[in-house]
Amino acid sequence: MQQDLEEGTDVDFEDIKEEWNEYKLKDGSTLKVRLVLKGVKRLKKFNPDGTPIYLINASNVVRVLNIPAELKTTPKVSSFQQG
Repeated sequence: MQQDLEEGTDVDFEDIKEEWNEYKLKDGSTLKVRLVLKGVKRLKKFNPDGTPIYLINASNVVRVLNIPAELKTTPKVSSFQQG
């Protein structure tokens, strides 16, 4: 795998559309999730149908909305916050 990465080609990209995926949880909360692409590398390997294989470096951004009051708690003050 390391050799695949070393031989791969970095591919530039531009953001065209970054949308949120929304999920309604059984506990009443709503999750909004978005994948944020940081980098793309095209390997010198191919799928059986001949299409190139890409690796991505990405992170997920998660927001929780509509949290039912019974699921919330009082925030605890950490020693970092106390100064």
